Amino acid sequence: MTLRGISTLIYLVDDVAAATDWYTDLLGAGPFFTRPGPGGRVQYAKFAVGDSGAELAIADRTKAPPGTVAGPGGVIVHWRVDDLDATLARLQEMGAKEYQGRTPHGPFVTAVVIDPFDNLLGLQGLAATPHYSDDRDCAPVTT
Repeated sequence: MTLRGISTLIYLVDDVAAATDWYTDLLGAGPFFTRPGPGGRVQYAKFAVGDSGAELAIADRTKAPPGTVAGPGGVIVHWRVDDLDATLARLQEMGAKEYQGRTPHGPFVTAVVIDPFDNLLGLQGLAATPHYSDDRDCAPVTT
């Protein structure tokens, strides 16, 4: 078995339409797929993110698996970004709250915010990550 990379990360929210608008603003492009629910309201939206083919889905929290706890916690996915400080500042201007400030981990730095919908959004500075190249498939750099 080989894990080949992130396929789809799903954020659970109470208001899919509002979260879709927020992430459209953040990502600079709308979802490539939406699914309407009862009354025609969007209950699921999927975005293409980055160069690796990863997908970010926004889903109605009522569709969460049994036992899912609301609010920030659990797994943190760190998205690689070109400029950690600028991205962190933009997210905070958009209403995200700091969860874990700028944290050095040896040769790289991360930060985590809580989006306005109670999901953890991790950031990892791309330029400070020497073991990954800047190519489209994020292949490890060999030395």
